[in-house]
Amino acid sequence: MGTLSKRELIDRLGGSGSDKLVVTPILDAELQVNEIGIDLRLSSQFIIYRIENINAIDPAQLRSDSERVKCIQTEVVVPFGTPFYLHPQEMVLGATFEYVAMPDTIEASVEGRSSLARVGLVIATAVTIEPGFKGCITLELANIASVPIALYPGTRIAQ
Repeated sequence: MGTLSKRELIDRLGGSGSDKLVVTPILDAELQVNEIGIDLRLSSQFIIYRIENINAIDPAQLRSDSERVKCIQTEVVVPFGTPFYLHPQEMVLGATFEYVAMPDTIEASVEGRSSLARVGLVIATAVTIEPGFKGCITLELANIASVPIALYPGTRIAQ
């Protein structure tokens, strides 16, 4: 299993056929496409957890009852240019601004940007994006710092 070079990534992004990689929109290819991958930006949609009136979250029950999951979640849309404040010890779900469509011949991994990790933002996701995946990538965002972190839609957040 090898890594695609910047030239190979650009060729796949501009290509056609079964090996075409789709990452859209890329607003600044010079900034977003580099030697080790493609930078992905934060969307404006977040799912927050309403923790009032909850004694505990039982993953065994949530797995069998998707309505129970929806009862503790709220979607928040933040306008571009406006920060979403992630408070200490808080975790939310975010997503990439870019839509990604993987060809059947490539798998990818998603890593949070180290510059954001240095201020206490933990960015987690399913480590592997499987061949054939299509959609925006879900990001689990957690603040392990002792102060709120301002997250702006459009920020390069992962690669």
